[in-house]
Amino acid sequence: MEPKNFFRLIFLIVTAGFIISFTSTNFPHAPSSTTGLLDCTDSSSSPLCASRNFLFNKQKPQFSKQDPKPKPKNHDHLSDTLNHPLDPLTVMEFNKVRSLLSSDALFSSGAPHAFHSIVLEEPEKNLVRAWEKGNPLPPRKASVIARVGPDTHVLTVDLSSSRVDIVDSPVPVSGYPMMTLEEMNEVTFAPFSSADVNRTIVSRGVNLTDVYCFPLSSGWYGRKEENKRVIKSQCYSSQGTANFYMRPIEGLTILIDLDTKQVIEIVDTGPNIPIPGSANTEYRFKNLGTTDKTRGLNPISIEQPRGPSFVIEDNHLVKWANWEFHLKPDSRAGVVLSQVRVHDPDTQETREVMYQGFVSELFVPYMDPSDAWYFKTYMDAGEYGFGLQAMPLVPLNDCPRNAAYMDGVFTTADGTPFVRENMICIFERYAGDIGWRHSESPISGLPIKEVRPKVTLVVRMAASVGNYDYIIDYEFQTDGLIKTKVGLSGILMVKGTSYQNKNQVNKDKEGNEEELHGTLLAENIIGVIHDHYVTFYLDLDVDGPDNSFLKVNLKRQMTEPGESPRKSYMKAVKNIVKTEKDAQIKLSLYDPSEFHVVNSAKTTRVGNPTGYKIVPRATAASLLDHDDPPQKRGAFTNNQIWVTPYNKTEKWAAGLFTYQSHGDDTLAVWSDRDRDIENTDIVVWYTLGFHHVPCQEDFPIMPTVSSSFDLKPANFFERNPILRAAPNFEHDLPVCEAKYVSA
Repeated sequence: MEPKNFFRLIFLIVTAGFIISFTSTNFPHAPSSTTGLLDCTDSSSSPLCASRNFLFNKQKPQFSKQDPKPKPKNHDHLSDTLNHPLDPLTVMEFNKVRSLLSSDALFSSGAPHAFHSIVLEEPEKNLVRAWEKGNPLPPRKASVIARVGPDTHVLTVDLSSSRVDIVDSPVPVSGYPMMTLEEMNEVTFAPFSSADVNRTIVSRGVNLTDVYCFPLSSGWYGRKEENKRVIKSQCYSSQGTANFYMRPIEGLTILIDLDTKQVIEIVDTGPNIPIPGSANTEYRFKNLGTTDKTRGLNPISIEQPRGPSFVIEDNHLVKWANWEFHLKPDSRAGVVLSQVRVHDPDTQETREVMYQGFVSELFVPYMDPSDAWYFKTYMDAGEYGFGLQAMPLVPLNDCPRNAAYMDGVFTTADGTPFVRENMICIFERYAGDIGWRHSESPISGLPIKEVRPKVTLVVRMAASVGNYDYIIDYEFQTDGLIKTKVGLSGILMVKGTSYQNKNQVNKDKEGNEEELHGTLLAENIIGVIHDHYVTFYLDLDVDGPDNSFLKVNLKRQMTEPGESPRKSYMKAVKNIVKTEKDAQIKLSLYDPSEFHVVNSAKTTRVGNPTGYKIVPRATAASLLDHDDPPQKRGAFTNNQIWVTPYNKTEKWAAGLFTYQSHGDDTLAVWSDRDRDIENTDIVVWYTLGFHHVPCQEDFPIMPTVSSSFDLKPANFFERNPILRAAPNFEHDLPVCEAKYVSA
């Protein structure tokens, strides 16, 4: 090397080291293109790589340690005790499982292995339903999904006998288990082990110290490279912003072997697409200006002078008003509700409503078929772990002051337990809504004004799956209704473009604009069209497990000539659905129906079978072709409602092994067996869908958009169950003096 160039290189290294060590800022110019400087296989080989790792390691998650919590811990999880057959595994149990597995022949041979899931092996349903508090618990077992070398194994660990049994080894179906947190973290660093990746990034005018690369599940398209476990990675520049998602290095896609973490292939289709700027991408409160003249909101809070009306017994049993249910965190589903029961004010019985309910899968296909986007068809539960992505909730903002919190205890890839604190919150909500009311008009002469406030109980979690945030609410009403609501927020996944204004978009001879596959949100940024589908598993047990699915078709009936001044009216036609295929429901405004789960063996005083009905709200249906590879894997979204007979192994709508699955073990496959569903233990599956065509109001961070569905009593009670609810009285409420400021 010439002396002049040598001294230039030394000067660059010393300057970079000084800046990073003392100011934690980035390189002011692109680094040298010298191959050695770009080879980050060994961070010690290059000061650039070493400094880059210094910046990233400051933010590298430590999964074996507890997350910070803004208030004292709920309790010491080392002392957790077991009180219910469905209580999640404790720290002590996780440690025992880890110890037993470490001495098992499958894992003690020295072959590389990882535990992708360690959860409670739930007892048989009949045992749980028969169990009563005070009785001995059924034997405790752990279900383990592990990979040893290239193979996936399913095992059961009996914690009472210390026996390890292989259930399925190796697993014969397509697909792999959900990724571990360690794998996701390692893949974010894997691209920088390739000099070619580093060279490509630098050639785009981006400093490596500014780059974040993210793991993106690859889907399955039958390609040769997908005979192995692979993942894709795409990168973003964080220069000048914490919102690096708005600064994609467009077109750069890196294929990585998920087992070896080696780069297999690099594709760059966007070398001429500029990196979007950082202007207007900030969303953190402390960094936003205060020039907005909008009239601000005064703080608001619910005060409960007598304390909350709910209790949490034995860590997991929630009791509130007329409801009780078992609540636990889950690494895949997020939140699991079990043995949901409601008190009947007339019979004084506590009656069964639902044995178990949870998020089974989330399917998020993006609508851009180009090389850098076609594979973005994520399964957020089965690939990433919806519960693993749950973030600690923020008091006063995620949840109100009167909330209680519940932690999740999960494991790392080596079986070590860790605590995800503040994962779930439970609180009472009063938003000024009305439970029921009636005021008599003056014509009657009766001075009646009867109104009851609506107070509800909310169970909430929030998961940040990369850029997107999901808020899941289960809201219990005193009238027996359960509202399940999904909120979408967070940051859009955007595409870089050379366009800065709509007037630059190319048009053909007919004046049709070039297909952008989305909306131009800001200069050089396209928000790509996509869908969200959240499929819920609802094992309804209305007054017991033997139920039927009742479809109530609403039909137009024409009157006979001379029968009435009316020509038509609407009538309800009720039919019990016999088998699964007839319970595959596509919702339609022009074929309206109600969907009930009924217990024919138990009737009301006047003879109606007791039941609950599924009440859809705003939703969306997939427009993808059924033979499209992502839709084959996401075939559980072909219908909005499915009903299947209860089967302990059928819980995950995309299959137990979702990652790179072929769609051969999904809810759609199970339902096509057309099994009997009349007067037996049945499960209802409901898919809540969103079409998202981004708009500028979604930039740089999205206001929450929500939709929901209800589980509503339908002839379950003899009459209005909140008839005797008390109104609010002034003497029961705290008196707070507001400080008014004149306009």
